[in-house]
Order: sequence, then structure tokens, then C-alpha cells
Amino acid sequence: MWTYVVDADSIAPGEATCYMTEKYGPLGIFNSDGEFFCTSDNCTHEVSSLSDGFIEGDTVECAFHFARFSLRTGAVLGGPALMPIKTFPVKVEDGKVYIDL
Repeated sequence: MWTYVVDADSIAPGEATCYMTEKYGPLGIFNSDGEFFCTSDNCTHEVSSLSDGFIEGDTVECAFHFARFSLRTGAVLGGPALMPIKTFPVKVEDGKVYIDL
């Protein structure tokens, strides 16, 4: 089910925002040089918002303990996290970002 989450131009490249869902909790919506990604927003090491982290290319680094994750796959790229994060399909149509829940 595609769900509208935000206007694409409201998230600058290299920035992110948090979108709250009832089923999945907080999700991070990331703009990586015009390509959008959606992941669970909580770091799997300790609860910390990944949308508050540092975005470089298609990776995000948690601001709390610096765990790194792939925005494409959710894979852990650097500890201390050991568990991947969940990712969700994203599409942009008519300047609006949608995620598939």
C-alpha cells in the first residue's frame, strides 16, 4: 500500500525527516542527492533516531554510537550495531514521496 509521506522538496539533499506510523513506529525518510530512501528510524544498537544521523551517499551513521547502515539494504556497515534495519520501497511522483507499507 503506497502511502504519501512528504513533499520531495521539503527534504534537502543530505537531509532526512522522521515519519511516524502506527504499525512500524518511526521511519526515516532520507534524501541522498535526490534519491530517496526509507528505513526504520531506530538504530538497532540502542534506540536513537537515524534521521538525526549523518548521511553520506547511501549510508547513514547513527549520531549516538556511530553505527553505520546501508540506506539501500539496511545492512550494518559498521558497529557497534549487529542487526540490520528494515527498509521500505520508495517512489517519487509529481514531487511527492510515497513509501510502500
